[in-house]
Amino acid sequence: MYINNMKVENKNIYISCWLLLITFLVALMIVIGGLTRLTDSGLSITTWDLVSGILPPLSLNEWEKSFSLYKLIPEYKLLNSSMTLDQFKIIYWWEYIHRLLGRFVGLFFLIPLLYFTFKKKIRKNSLLSLYIILLLIFFQGFIGWYMVRSGLTEKTDVSHYRLAMHLTLAFIIFILLLWNYLKYREQQAFISNKKLPLHLPIFLLFFYFYKSA
Repeated sequence: MYINNMKVENKNIYISCWLLLITFLVALMIVIGGLTRLTDSGLSITTWDLVSGILPPLSLNEWEKSFSLYKLIPEYKLLNSSMTLDQFKIIYWWEYIHRLLGRFVGLFFLIPLLYFTFKKKIRKNSLLSLYIILLLIFFQGFIGWYMVRSGLTEKTDVSHYRLAMHLTLAFIIFILLLWNYLKYREQQAFISNKKLPLHLPIFLLFFYFYKSA
């Protein structure tokens, strides 16, 4: 009995550490996303290359090509027409890091989740919530590009409605990850019940919307 309890506890530790890492990465992504917004860097990358976009420009020609694409959008024509290539690189790196971190979140969540599922290390009643989070992470990537597109044609900024949707979904993902992390840490943390109260994520969402109002 003791050995079985130790195995369950070790399994929960691995899963909780994984969830803690993803929770931290999502929190970091929210912060970097805010800095990207504050530095007006969100429209610096005008294409959505899911695979080839992993690598940044590696030569002067590639940098000039990216800069030339940026010169075609209203933000450059109306606000940043005097911008140099070196100045463009600064805003490019902010958006690049934001997108790269998004890819890391997706991969670091997907691969361990498939492994834990295949090895049957996750309780069945927890699988649904984790796969919902996975779908939300993928959907968040689509919403991010949907938001960026709104600022590439006629406006010099992204749609505030799409921006609010993007940020709200990020907090929903963060709250769900934190909830699942605490659930797997219940044996070591302050929670003594077998199940984490379902009202916790609802309370956190209410607190977020209250502060945003």
